Amino acid sequence: MQDDVLSRARVISDLASAQADEADKNANVSTELIAEMKKAGIFKLCIPSTLGGDEVHPMESLDVIDIIAQGDGSTAWVTMVCATTALVSAYLNEEWSEKIYGQDGVITCGVTAPSGRARLVDGGIEVSGRWQWGSGTSHADWILGGSLLVDEDGQPVKDGEGRIHHLLPFFKKDQIQILDTWDVHGMSGSGSNDFMVEDVFVPEGRWIRFGADRPRLPGLYQFPLLGMLGLGVASISLGVARRAIDELIDLAAGKIPVASATTLGNRAYVQSAVAEAEAALRSAKALMREAVADAWEPARDGQPISKKHRAILRLATTNASRQATRAVDLMYNAAGGTPVYNRSPLARLFRDAHVATQHIMVGPPTYELVGRVLMGMDTDTSTL
Repeated sequence: MQDDVLSRARVISDLASAQADEADKNANVSTELIAEMKKAGIFKLCIPSTLGGDEVHPMESLDVIDIIAQGDGSTAWVTMVCATTALVSAYLNEEWSEKIYGQDGVITCGVTAPSGRARLVDGGIEVSGRWQWGSGTSHADWILGGSLLVDEDGQPVKDGEGRIHHLLPFFKKDQIQILDTWDVHGMSGSGSNDFMVEDVFVPEGRWIRFGADRPRLPGLYQFPLLGMLGLGVASISLGVARRAIDELIDLAAGKIPVASATTLGNRAYVQSAVAEAEAALRSAKALMREAVADAWEPARDGQPISKKHRAILRLATTNASRQATRAVDLMYNAAGGTPVYNRSPLARLFRDAHVATQHIMVGPPTYELVGRVLMGMDTDTSTL
C-alpha cells in the first residue's frame, strides 16, 4: 500500500510543480489538478476503510503531504487540510459518517476555531459565523466551521462540568458563502479565503463536540485532530525545504557569480550551507518519525494517546517546521541575487516556508506548552 500511495503522490507532485505559477496567479489550485488528486485517492488517505477510504498509517499521510509539497506548497496545503479533516469521520455518528464520507471522491475541509455561534432549534442547530483560513473551501463538498453553542442571550451554554460546547458542524457547499480575501505573499495557491454562513440549519448529529467526543475507531483516529493538523503543516515545511536544497544544488552547479571565475558551488560558504540545511532537515524529520512511531503503539490498540506523547508530537511538529524553514533560509541566502526574482523557484519556496511557520499549530507558544507538560506542571492541554 505504501509504495502505491507514495508513487501516486509523486505524480501529483510533478503536476503541481508544473501548475504552481498558475495556482499562485489564480490564488487557487486548478479544478483539473483537484480532479487528478481525486483519481489518485489523495483525499481518501484518512477516510476509514469501511467507508471506502485508504485509512493509511499516519506517517504515510505525512509522507504524501511532504512529497506533494516538494512540487508545490499550496497544493500540499490543500491536501493537508482536506486529508486531515476526514479524521472527523470517526467522531461523527455512523449515520452521518456514512452520508458524508461514504460518498465517492468526497472532499471535506474546515476551520476548528469557534468563530461561529450555534443555537438549538427543533431538529438541530442554527449557525451563523465567519471564518478565516478556509483552505480548500472552493473544492470541498462539505465544510465544517467551529461554533460555540449559545443561549437566547448569546452567552455560551455550559455542561454540568462547566465546559462550553465547542461544536464542529458540517455545512453543505451551497450553504456557505466564500469571500474573496486571499491576497497574500505566500501559499497563494491554497485559496484560503474567509467564508461565512448566516442562520444555516444543521440537523441533529451532523456535528461533533470538539474536545469532548471521542473517536469510535482505533489506530489513525486515536491521533489528536489538532495534532495531525500540526504534523501536516510540518510535513509541508519539510517538503518545501527538500525542494529548496535541491534547487540550490542545481543552481550552484551552473551559476557563475559576478567577478568569479568558478561556479557558486565551489564557494565554501555554499557547501557549508547545503550541509547545514541537510542536517537540519534530516534531524527534524527523524524526530517527527520517532514521535509518530511512539504514539502509534497505543493508538494501534485503540488506546488514547497520553499527554506526554501528544506533547512530544507537538514538539516534533514545531521543531520540524522551524528547522525546515531555517534550511530554506540557508538556501535562499546562499543563492545570491537569483531568488529576488519571482521566476526563481527559490522565491516561492522562501515565501511559502515563512507562511507555514505562522500557523498556530507550529507557533512559538508551543515550546512553552510542551515545556510545562515535560516539567509536570499544571497546564491546559486541550490544544495538544
